Amino acid sequence: MPALGFGVFQTAPDETVAAVETALATGYRHIDTAAAYFNEREVGEAIRRSGLDRSEIFVETKIWISDYGYDETLHAFDKSAGKLGIDQIDLLILHQALPGEFDLTINAYKALETLLADGKVRAIGVSNFMPDHLARLLEETSVVPAVNQIEVHPYFRQSELLAVDSEHGILSQAWSPIGGITFYRGGPHGSTLQDPTIGEIAAAHGKTPAQVMLRWHLQQGRQAIPKSVTPPRIAENFDVFDFELTADQLGAIDALDTGVRGGPDPKEITRETFGRDIPEA
Repeated sequence: MPALGFGVFQTAPDETVAAVETALATGYRHIDTAAAYFNEREVGEAIRRSGLDRSEIFVETKIWISDYGYDETLHAFDKSAGKLGIDQIDLLILHQALPGEFDLTINAYKALETLLADGKVRAIGVSNFMPDHLARLLEETSVVPAVNQIEVHPYFRQSELLAVDSEHGILSQAWSPIGGITFYRGGPHGSTLQDPTIGEIAAAHGKTPAQVMLRWHLQQGRQAIPKSVTPPRIAENFDVFDFELTADQLGAIDALDTGVRGGPDPKEITRETFGRDIPEA
């Protein structure tokens, strides 16, 4: 899996094809989508239009909580693969834990294990799983998740969870890696893009704050998934492989952690509150 991915969370279907085409032309080779983003079909169309061989593109998508359960999750794979227009998904993950119905979560993950054994997916994982969710999952299933995709940015580092992932050999994937969730939702600490510490580090390297934050993730061993629909920003976010932050700079960014989550609290996810129907392919 490439170190840097391209995300399409909250990208409208009518903007997704162009955004993904631009990302692939820029050099991205990992596209991250989800059934609950309702743009898998457009991601698949962009991949076909790119002219790239399917083997060159790493495709990741997610099963939504409405489709948890063993048989339901097997069918959810068919829905996602059908919309994407591909036979094999490179990485298929569970989008959330269902703390109040964890048996459904376990059964969904066991379906992922079956899909892996059958060769329909190349790797499986989870998203937004906290340490207690991971502990129970590891007790009741056989395959250690390849990844845990979680909210990580300078204002919310989740150091304990990162350590738990690392302990079990689970790669941490950062969603909202430059803290977009904080300014989309009016977080109390403002935008990471205007943070003076990050700005000072960016100026020292002749880079932008976004590039510094993405570099921070990569140097600390995380995979990062930035998103944008603007071609210059898509290119900017990919231009992060020609400089290196010092240990002091990495530590200064770590110190910005506020402990304040921008996205939904994983402990509060229920089908009643967050359920949504995922259409057929």
